[in-house]
Amino acid sequence: MMQSLSADGYKVFALGLAHKNGDGYFWSEQIADAVAIIRSRTGATQVDVVAWSKAASNARMYISNVKKTWGTAYRGDVRRLLLLGSANNGIDLSFRHGWSFSLVVYPACGGVINGPTPHNRLMCYGFFRDGAEWTYDSPYFPGSAQLLKRWDSVYPLPINEQDWYTTYFGGQGYYSKGPGIDAYMGKSLVDVIRNSPSAPGVRVHNLCGNQNDIALLHNEHTGPSDGVVFIQSCRDVVGIANDGGGATIAVNHLELGWEPLAIAQVKAWLDAP
Repeated sequence: MMQSLSADGYKVFALGLAHKNGDGYFWSEQIADAVAIIRSRTGATQVDVVAWSKAASNARMYISNVKKTWGTAYRGDVRRLLLLGSANNGIDLSFRHGWSFSLVVYPACGGVINGPTPHNRLMCYGFFRDGAEWTYDSPYFPGSAQLLKRWDSVYPLPINEQDWYTTYFGGQGYYSKGPGIDAYMGKSLVDVIRNSPSAPGVRVHNLCGNQNDIALLHNEHTGPSDGVVFIQSCRDVVGIANDGGGATIAVNHLELGWEPLAIAQVKAWLDAP
């Protein structure tokens, strides 16, 4: 997307964040710092921010003044905020699907994904392995815990998946053990953000996907989703004071960042008066 925008004459600055599961308060501060640097280099009064997935929630934190005491208050320097695949009303993906997501994380099971799991104990090749460092309590994944919210009252859990009940609600399953999603809900910032109105001067747009076909991932299939985020969560506009309208297109969560349909919609919103 950034190459396409740049080729069409937009002044594009890409912000890379150090850890994909990093603390949202720090990410929000980095976004605020990036906006300040861009303004100083270009002389622009305001900038447009395009944020994908987790960063979308953290960009909302900046324009909604969800911050620590040391954080930067919103400076009035964002014109539009485009949210791509944002879990505006939270996500419970890894808790909904039994031990599926833990298997691809735990090294003892052959996992290589660097991310949090619902389990602090897992059966790997016939032996139980402890793994508190891979849970949402771990200091390595604070940003993921901040996005959690229960969706089991909206979309039923898949009762045919291994250890589905104990993974979601907590306890010892056949092959896994964990405290359940409620043990981590105190870390969530989802409703904190939704209950903190965004600055009315910032026009906010939501771009959502509706294809759950991400390769090599146990896609979210228990309700309409982009493979990761429920469409209903992405479309949620509670707390958005200046809703510029959204769109749902035929792409998955990852493709929101590069597919022509997504790029065309982003350009249309950036060009709008």
